[in-house]
Amino acid sequence: MSSFKKVTVTGGPPRQDVLAPLRMTQIVGSKPVLPAEILSTILDYVTVSDLIHFAQVSRRLKEMVYDDTRWILRLRLMGCWNEAEARKRAEASWRKRAGSHGLPHEEEAERTGIGVSDNDDLASRSRKPQNGSQTMFDAARGQVDAGINGLQQSVADPPDGFDAVSVSFNTTTNHSSSYKSQDPSVRLDILSHVRSIRGQARQEYGKIHGSLNPYYHDAITCKDHTTAMIFRIYRDPNHQARTLANLARFARSDLAQGWQQRKEKIQELSEAFETAVAREFEQALETADVDGKQRRYAQVLAALNGGQRGVEIFTSNSPIVARKHELGDPLDCLRLGSPGHFSAQESQRFFARLAQSFNEQIALIDRIFPASTKAAVTFLERIGKEVFSDYISTLLDEAHQTSLESYLEAVSSTYHQSLCMAKELRPSKDTGDEFYESIDRIIACAIEPHIDLYLNEEYSFFKRKSEDEVGAWERQLSEQDASMQSLYMSNVNRQADKRDFLTSFKKVVMMPVNVLPTFPLSSPFGGKSATAKALVNGENLQKTSQASSEMFTRPATPSMINGTSLSANRSTTPLPEPPTTELAAKAAIMSSRLEGIRSLFSIEVALNLVHTAKSGIERAAVFYRTQSQFGEDARRQCQQIFVSLLQILGNRHIRAGFDQAVDHLAKYNPKEIQNHGHTEVRPLVTFLELVNVGDLIQQMLDVFYEQEMVASRLTDRNDFLDPAVKEKKKFEQMLDERVAAGLNKGIEVLMAEVEFVCATTQKAEDFNPDAAATKMADVMDIGPSETARKIVDIVSSHTKMLVGSTEKNLLDVFNQEVGLRTFTALCKHLKRQRVSVAGSIKLISDMNHYFTYIQTLKNQNLLEYFIALRELAQIYLVDASDAKELATIIADGDRFHGIFRAEEVYEFAERRADWYQIRPKVERAMYGIGCGVM
Repeated sequence: MSSFKKVTVTGGPPRQDVLAPLRMTQIVGSKPVLPAEILSTILDYVTVSDLIHFAQVSRRLKEMVYDDTRWILRLRLMGCWNEAEARKRAEASWRKRAGSHGLPHEEEAERTGIGVSDNDDLASRSRKPQNGSQTMFDAARGQVDAGINGLQQSVADPPDGFDAVSVSFNTTTNHSSSYKSQDPSVRLDILSHVRSIRGQARQEYGKIHGSLNPYYHDAITCKDHTTAMIFRIYRDPNHQARTLANLARFARSDLAQGWQQRKEKIQELSEAFETAVAREFEQALETADVDGKQRRYAQVLAALNGGQRGVEIFTSNSPIVARKHELGDPLDCLRLGSPGHFSAQESQRFFARLAQSFNEQIALIDRIFPASTKAAVTFLERIGKEVFSDYISTLLDEAHQTSLESYLEAVSSTYHQSLCMAKELRPSKDTGDEFYESIDRIIACAIEPHIDLYLNEEYSFFKRKSEDEVGAWERQLSEQDASMQSLYMSNVNRQADKRDFLTSFKKVVMMPVNVLPTFPLSSPFGGKSATAKALVNGENLQKTSQASSEMFTRPATPSMINGTSLSANRSTTPLPEPPTTELAAKAAIMSSRLEGIRSLFSIEVALNLVHTAKSGIERAAVFYRTQSQFGEDARRQCQQIFVSLLQILGNRHIRAGFDQAVDHLAKYNPKEIQNHGHTEVRPLVTFLELVNVGDLIQQMLDVFYEQEMVASRLTDRNDFLDPAVKEKKKFEQMLDERVAAGLNKGIEVLMAEVEFVCATTQKAEDFNPDAAATKMADVMDIGPSETARKIVDIVSSHTKMLVGSTEKNLLDVFNQEVGLRTFTALCKHLKRQRVSVAGSIKLISDMNHYFTYIQTLKNQNLLEYFIALRELAQIYLVDASDAKELATIIADGDRFHGIFRAEEVYEFAERRADWYQIRPKVERAMYGIGCGVM
């Protein structure tokens, strides 16, 4: 590209021609200019010596070469630049400039030296080149302009910014002779004395380059490692290592072409030196010279590259790694323990030996290695990988193949023992929290491959074992029921029953209820059917068991009657022969089933399930209590085990037992029962015992929930969305519903017994003495009748059974329901009787007896019914001559507190013995009409 340039003309006549300037112009061609971005990129790959020549070409290139960011990059590559320090210095300089009165005053202070602090003066003097030394860059003074460009060169500096020194790479002797007057020990710490000052990065890098470049150039050009300059100047191995470390860092700032080859040269020199030192260190380990050569060469390796080579050699020769089999065999935990179980003592011995040996080695590490190497952490990680993790993996893999229960015990026990061992390990000096963090990481890495499998197996093991426990109980119930039926039906002649079925049925139906025999039975945990038959027939138990061994191969569990074990040595009394008719046998079977209601679910089974769940939760909770990374998974698994416990125990065991008990109660018929002399209804009593067992199981689960789940913070009782809380509420609701259904059916059974007592024990002459076949004595018993006493005894005995075993709300509901149904039964019973005026005294005594019992229930609403019933009894005391008064009583609704209407009272009045005599008068008084007989 070209441009026109006007040439200045001096002298001569004045211009008059307008085209004269055009004629006097000349075309000047301009040189092509590269963009600044390309030039900057080129400078990034130029050697330092070439950068000096670039800076001397033009002002523009000088500014690009002197750009502070270029030298900051080199310092940062060496790890010598601290951005925080640079920012702090820039802010301090900015505040200093902002507080001054003006720049001329500050320049005058710098020129005269007045008002300049000692630190600034010392810093300015330190930037001057020393006498007899030769640096790459001069110590030109600069001023920091933090607000605009960051660097403004002083006009007092030389125009090119460089001293007149030789920087050619071809004159090695010139470099060596230039640094003869400088102390070599000063160059060892050259990198640690670099300051991070914005605007002076070039000067700081120049100091490093002037100190290390001769060694660097000699190292990359020497043919033999032994003839390198650093080994001739420094005789101390520690100084040689520090210089090699400095050269390795200095090589990072070499960005010129061929830097990979030069970096490899430095690495080869360092590796050769490291190999020689490592050989000396290993020989010192064999001679056990701890405080001598071991410590000396460990420090040399640490100065060279951190000392990891020395730590590896020490770890490989450590007795923990070299003779780790002496610490313990992981298979001993499975061989020396009981079959199918894990021996925690053997694993504890291994961890104790490992902790002791580790502490001994840590004591040696503190004496040998400097703190900067962090040898304890490296040693710990090596031991954790090659010894600890190998022991854990071998043990757990073998345990999983041997026995699932031993595997579950091994995972939890070894993890807990590992945490205890970690507390016994002694940290090295100056390790801080990193040591304990490494321990936690090592333990976690060893357990992590097994944690998911363990949590799944823990849940599966509990669920399978619980289902087997409940299934065994159900099979025992089924076998017991089948054995019982076989026993009672064994003497039945079915052919005779078929021929004489109608006759047998008629006899059974028409005979008194006390003719049917009953047979005592054991609980569902009865023995073999042959054993039960021997107990019934009084045969030798041992002989019978031998005779029946061919029929029954599965041994039965010991029988339990009222909590007492039936053993073979227990003496038994001969029992009645089984019934010989099918109907009698079925009645006996029904009676035995009603007696066995209390054993439809077992507290022993519930206790076994709770203990199994407790063991699993305690094993899994170990991972949650330590707040490890597996804690949340372990907490969820513990909740899942608790939820499964409630589901299996509630739905499969308790719920099924209550449903079966309610079904047995529904089939109860008091007419089939022989002995009614007891004050309690046996089926209802056994069901209430079943309710007490269910309540005890619920209390046991509540204690388990509080101690294992809430106290361990595995669940939050206030979190209504928590799975454990939701399932617990569902279990309690199910139990309440089943108890309520059973109590409702039990109350029906109780009322059936009450009605049976009323129908069978109430004599006609109790309320109507005139109906007696013989003349009654002159002195009449005014106390309650025998029927009233039995009814009160029966009802009160059952209401008292729930006191202390159920909640007050449930008890109040039960008592009120029993009272209301008793009231209904008494009303029905009263309508079947004939009551005379003389017998009304006995009736009033009975009503007062009922009223007195109801008062003990402390239920005011229920008491109103029996007050009305007591008032109702007064209508039978009115004499026949006072028919109008009787009509007034019948029509008085307020007298009975709204319990009985006038029509209902009228129906009760019809049960008077003299009703047909007084009926016209009563109806005339009530309705104002007569009564005519059609």
